Amino acid sequence: MRKIETLEMALERIKELEAENQKLNEELEYYRNRKVSGRQKHNDKWQSIYNDFVVLYESGMSIAEIAKEKKLSERTIYRYKAYYDKVMSEQKALAE
Repeated sequence: MRKIETLEMALERIKELEAENQKLNEELEYYRNRKVSGRQKHNDKWQSIYNDFVVLYESGMSIAEIAKEKKLSERTIYRYKAYYDKVMSEQKALAE
């Protein structure tokens, strides 16, 4: 970084920084508008399937039976079960 000694140098540096800031703002806007990929945690679809899982799991169905009925992988059902166990342990801790 060069040392700013005159008003003209300061104004020039301000213009450079404003241009850089504009470029970064455009890049930021791109990332804000970009569609995210991958597993979406706890959106409406996830919540709906999870609620169905809870009803079936609490009725005594096995993981394999739930996976077959809901047409999901067993791994996905285990993810729901892990979340279910976490929620239940938090509720139990709050009740104590």
